[in-house]
Amino acid sequence: MKRIKYILSGLVLLSSGFAGAVNQRSPHVGALSDYTAPSAMPKSYKPVFMPDGKHLVERSDNGRQLLLVDIATGKEEGVLFDLDNTRETVLPDFSGFEVSPDGSKILIWRDVRNIYRRSFSAKYYVYEVRSRLFKPLSQTQERQRIPLFSPDSRMVAFVGLDNNVYISKLDYGTEVAATTDGAVNSVINGATDWTYEEEFTLTQGMTWAPDNLTLCYLRFDETEVPLYSLPLYEGTCNRREEYALYPGTMQYKYPVAGAANSKVSVKSYDIETRKTKTVDLPVRDMEYIPRICYGPDASKLIVATLNRDQNHYEIFVANPKSTVVKSVYAEDSKAWIEPQAYEGLYLGDNSFVVSSSSDAYTTLYEYSYTGSRMGQVSDGRSDAVAYYGGDTAGNKYYLEAAPTPMDRTIVKLDRKGQRTVVGAEQGTSSAVFAPGMDFMVYSFNDISTPPRISLCRGDGKELRVLEDNKAYAAKMQPKKGDKEFFTFETAGNILNGYIVKPRNFDSTRRYPVIMSQYSGPGSQQVLNRWTMDWEDYFANEGYIVVCVDGRGTGGRGTAFRTSVYKQLGTYETADQVAAARYAGNLPYTDSSKIGIYGWSYGGYESIMCAQSSECPYAAAVSVAPVTDWRYYDTVYAERYMLTPGQNESGYQKSSAISGALHLSCPLLVIYGTEDDNVHPANALQYVSTLQSAGMLCDMFVFPNMNHSINGCNARQVVYAKMLDYFDKNLK
Repeated sequence: MKRIKYILSGLVLLSSGFAGAVNQRSPHVGALSDYTAPSAMPKSYKPVFMPDGKHLVERSDNGRQLLLVDIATGKEEGVLFDLDNTRETVLPDFSGFEVSPDGSKILIWRDVRNIYRRSFSAKYYVYEVRSRLFKPLSQTQERQRIPLFSPDSRMVAFVGLDNNVYISKLDYGTEVAATTDGAVNSVINGATDWTYEEEFTLTQGMTWAPDNLTLCYLRFDETEVPLYSLPLYEGTCNRREEYALYPGTMQYKYPVAGAANSKVSVKSYDIETRKTKTVDLPVRDMEYIPRICYGPDASKLIVATLNRDQNHYEIFVANPKSTVVKSVYAEDSKAWIEPQAYEGLYLGDNSFVVSSSSDAYTTLYEYSYTGSRMGQVSDGRSDAVAYYGGDTAGNKYYLEAAPTPMDRTIVKLDRKGQRTVVGAEQGTSSAVFAPGMDFMVYSFNDISTPPRISLCRGDGKELRVLEDNKAYAAKMQPKKGDKEFFTFETAGNILNGYIVKPRNFDSTRRYPVIMSQYSGPGSQQVLNRWTMDWEDYFANEGYIVVCVDGRGTGGRGTAFRTSVYKQLGTYETADQVAAARYAGNLPYTDSSKIGIYGWSYGGYESIMCAQSSECPYAAAVSVAPVTDWRYYDTVYAERYMLTPGQNESGYQKSSAISGALHLSCPLLVIYGTEDDNVHPANALQYVSTLQSAGMLCDMFVFPNMNHSINGCNARQVVYAKMLDYFDKNLK
């Protein structure tokens, strides 16, 4: 009876809500801009270091110059690039830049066109600092992707829109096509396919040998990968007039769980002979190559590999000239290999550092290039999050989730094995080190402190503050909710959470509650960091916002994270339901007025919670949700679930669509029609399942928007619609 009552009330709300929204503008859209728009975010600082490790490159206030700044003193020492003082080429503006390995040249780019989440094409130009000569990178390719300087800065390899690798020889003004078999939706050379970009965070599939004589690259044969299509409309945000009367189509290769992946191989191109070889790897079940990079010399091409189940990780050292290949590291997991193992692989002059989750916590180990373990870097008592590198004095620097899983601290390990914290001992610290590790840009924030960014020596001694965000804090503090941490126990686990209360909090009131969560494997929402987002606005609109990291999330060790293996949506749902009941029992909350919200994996989990047999929610909002892991890509879905053929019962149990008829509260589903990540089919098939059973939910669609649903106030509209929905159902 409870389910029927909620569905009928949802029907009434759908009708009255739609009628009431006609020709009305939400007053929340503009107000939310102060919380979610880029202009409302604290200032950041992304350092660009010169190769000497002693200087920074900073863009001038007017955006037309690149300035050379001494790190130690902060003094400006000259102008590296001036858009109004170049030879041969004149541009009105530029979007970004990259300094060559020897500092003699600068890549400048503009007219950026996004491809997927991280990749883009642009028009690139090469600027010679001394002569001020400014020329297009290519004379044959109108647009380029992922340009890569050779170590001596005399050549640039890049990928054209035809998926071929080209090499521009800057000394001679010539250009060579290193590959000719590239073709859209067929063969990719040098760049990566959609799954590698999204799930391995890899767009650059090329690496130069240290002697400049060989370029190695990944080749993707995606011929057998199924083609996916998404409709394109005219829209009003970045209007596409060509689709005004007839929709267009976006087509690309996307392998859903169990489907064929791209066949990936490693190629080496000899600069002098212009001949290409295949680097054959002695591993039979290799499916993925998530990283290739050269070590300290031309005989050490490092190739990181995974099997399809992603529970066997192996690193090879290959000599492309002699074709000798040797395995130097292997790890097997009872669940999955954590992506940090290959995404954070660090190659030093004499050794490499790799993270392993084979122990209780993710731990950093150092290995020689012959495969011998040289030592343990992190202490193994908490999760190591990143390795920064080592300095000439033998000190090693890394980031760990300590002293609590909610903190991030920088640790220095000296030659004698002594560990000391660099910077703050609690809160969220991070660093970007200059070449040589003598200097770093250090960033710190915590629950009550906005990001403070400073220039420090490698040992943490502060030289000067780059940005303290004091003006930002003074402006935003009156708008910020009151945030505090808490813990509670369920199913034998102590879970971390936070609560955001209104600034005018009244302990005698009974507030409605919104549960905010993401819940995906290895993720963390409950961190000791500064946030300013929709949660603060909603709190000040009369809600208590609660967030809890349940089982499967990160920072809590291997067993906690991998407990969800092959059964996504089970423990996460149980923990979110328990968290909602905990929140509903607080003396200042109303247990009959609890809502839940999530985006992407969080959107999936919102639906799973709304369908729980113990559903405590009065409403749910799901943005860009996965509704069946069979619809999602191979790399992500199979990492945690294996293939549908291997784990049929797991896929069935984890499917939101399979449990759709158990929906127990009003549900709002939001998605973008051009979501290349979590396809609209997820939402549409779920809604179709409800319709066939005579059940209802609400839906809000963003034409031509991708997974992020951003631009033209779209993000503010998402949250305004969400607030409106919760107001109708929880107040």
